[in-house]
Amino acid sequence: MKPITKKTYLDWYYQMLFWRKFENKLAAVYIQQKVRGFLHLYNGQEAVLAGSLHAMDTTKDRMITAYRNHVHPIGLGADPRKVMAELYGKNTGTSQGLGGSMHIFSKEHRFHGGHGIVGGQIPLGTGMAFGDKYFGRDNVTLCFLGDGAVRQGTFHESLNLAKLWDLPVVYIIENNGYAMGTNVDRSSANPDLYELGIGYGIPSMLSDGMNPLKVAESLYPAIENAREGKGPSLIEMKTYRYRGHSMSDAQHYRTKQEVEEYRKIDPITQVKDLILEKNYASETELKEIDQTIRKKVQECVDYSENSPFPDISLMYDAVYEQEDYPFIKHKL
Repeated sequence: MKPITKKTYLDWYYQMLFWRKFENKLAAVYIQQKVRGFLHLYNGQEAVLAGSLHAMDTTKDRMITAYRNHVHPIGLGADPRKVMAELYGKNTGTSQGLGGSMHIFSKEHRFHGGHGIVGGQIPLGTGMAFGDKYFGRDNVTLCFLGDGAVRQGTFHESLNLAKLWDLPVVYIIENNGYAMGTNVDRSSANPDLYELGIGYGIPSMLSDGMNPLKVAESLYPAIENAREGKGPSLIEMKTYRYRGHSMSDAQHYRTKQEVEEYRKIDPITQVKDLILEKNYASETELKEIDQTIRKKVQECVDYSENSPFPDISLMYDAVYEQEDYPFIKHKL
């Protein structure tokens, strides 16, 4: 694994703070109805992505996840302005405004979605890993899923095939405690979700998903084992989301006190405290980073609001191969 240095911690701080403010801004413009539909925010879970990016080889490894997916492509190098424009439904978005919040893609940066069906990404990630093994590539696929998705049959089917064929895939359960509004203890006969991999003979473990260092340390050997042809791994990341399942979630299933307890181990605060403790940066320098991030997020908003909506003909181009659209009776 790459060394954990002063630069690592400063990069983690910048990345996680940018993702947090990016998501907060999306929440604000959603309330203004500039972004519509569903909106699932990543606040609180940033350490999982930050640690994953450090452990993986971003020049060839891939990511696939569910619908809490705005910041993953940004972490892999996608232009955040284009990601926000996609949520605005604008032509300059990552999918020309046709995908929206739940279907962000960046093939160029090896981010393969963004999938709205619970558990739908798991067999797709498994298939991507199968393709890598079939063609003799040494890429590894990181397949992220929520704690609710382990109840889907696709999860178990995928684990079975991944082990049967020793596919280069790492399954990462982002266990934030709630499948929409249902506590893990109420939906799982065994709340230790990582143990579900053991029955398939897959190396499985639990990790601290609120600390990017712990995430990286647990993920790196799993990724390298997959790269060396030793098969899949499953890692359960214990994390927490500070916002609701989506913007429409009233959060009646948990108390404010519970959220505040988890805020005491906020991944951004943990990294900030270590930076100050080790004198990697001063409070003044961190405030300057904060100001820089605020400006970058506002640039994303300005870019999105000033971009055009796609022409309606694009919608048909994405569906029909024939240029004359033989099934369309009216003129565009």
